[in-house]
Amino acid sequence: MKILIVNDKFLPEPTTVGRIIYNVSRILLEKGQNPAIFTTFSNKQKVCLAKPYLEEFDGINIYKIPKTSESGFFRFYLTLFNPFVARAFKKVVSDIKPDVIHFHNIHQYLCFPLIKIAKKSGAKVFLTAHDVMPFHYGKLIEFINSNDLSCPNEFNYKISPWRQIKRFKKRYNPFRSIIIRHYLKYADKIFAVSNALKDALTQNGINNVEVIYNGIDIGEWQIDRGRIQEFREKHNLANKKVVLFGGRLSELKGGRQAVLAIEKVVKEIPNAALLVMGEINNYAKEMLKIAEKLGIKNNNIIFTGWLSGDELKSAYWSSDAAITPSICFDSFPTIILEALACGKPVVATCFGGAREIVIDGETGYVVNPFNTELMAEKIIDLLMNEEKAREFGLAGYQRVKENFSLEKQAEETLAWYYNNL
Repeated sequence: MKILIVNDKFLPEPTTVGRIIYNVSRILLEKGQNPAIFTTFSNKQKVCLAKPYLEEFDGINIYKIPKTSESGFFRFYLTLFNPFVARAFKKVVSDIKPDVIHFHNIHQYLCFPLIKIAKKSGAKVFLTAHDVMPFHYGKLIEFINSNDLSCPNEFNYKISPWRQIKRFKKRYNPFRSIIIRHYLKYADKIFAVSNALKDALTQNGINNVEVIYNGIDIGEWQIDRGRIQEFREKHNLANKKVVLFGGRLSELKGGRQAVLAIEKVVKEIPNAALLVMGEINNYAKEMLKIAEKLGIKNNNIIFTGWLSGDELKSAYWSSDAAITPSICFDSFPTIILEALACGKPVVATCFGGAREIVIDGETGYVVNPFNTELMAEKIIDLLMNEEKAREFGLAGYQRVKENFSLEKQAEETLAWYYNNL
């Protein structure tokens, strides 16, 4: 079966969705399918390309076109209509004649009209939503009451035009959601990466949605113990209780909450350290300022920079627990799958799909990240009770193995392909 997978960004750019697509494509290739990828690249040399640039990556054909705009403002309009992207996409579809075209996040550098082009080609068409951008302009926070420190089981994700206008001002386009919903009707099926995301989509007028969870290859997360020791020595983690926090560092990903919690943890466990994975951006500097004001010592908050490969695995294996304190809708945090694949318990946010992975009191804890007192208590509990942390980690490992494997994701995806051919 010829499968064309379409996404805004792909490797080697540091993109979570790109890694997910690569992993699934690799499994599809092993299963005798013929996947190819249509994506973009940063054209820093301003090379004029009349047709998509083709390269091979681990046996997979990658069709690349230059990004037409790096501007956040214009992207919200170009994703509704971009003739350059449409022309290049038509050529690739015409050349390879795929049986299936599967879109993943096309709201940044590509455009939604590609779904209609795909459908008119005669292929079966699918779209996986990894975030709320089909109906929103950024991170979904409107449903959260920061004064309510409880963990509700249900949320109202419906977003009104007025609230979008107030928050996003000139970026808001009153026709954007209408146009996107029009093009989404050309998809044979829309997949959400969590039930929470499915609820958010349907509450905002996007239907025909089913859930396929992102998966992970647990076997790839094993690592030589010597690598772990090297990593611990490199980042001065000897004799420390390590709490892992990572991703694209920002306020909404819970950077402030992480620092506030670790300040309380250090008072009880002086050798505790917050290990922060991620690009040393402006928000990382903001986290350091917060830590300095709180009197947190440098050896209690350690930044690694962006990690990949064995260094990324070593960071997880060097940790005693991981946290995902997002104060926005976090669809399905990959860091949780990776931590559990390494047998580490997780203290996770209640906002989004994290609670579909973490079972409170069994594989970690689910908390409201605005309640930094409770989050700190749960971290302390895991750091001080090594046997409990070990049991939670083993239970989490088993849960990921049974429910969130890459093999299961690929099989469920293939089943939808074959049932619609």
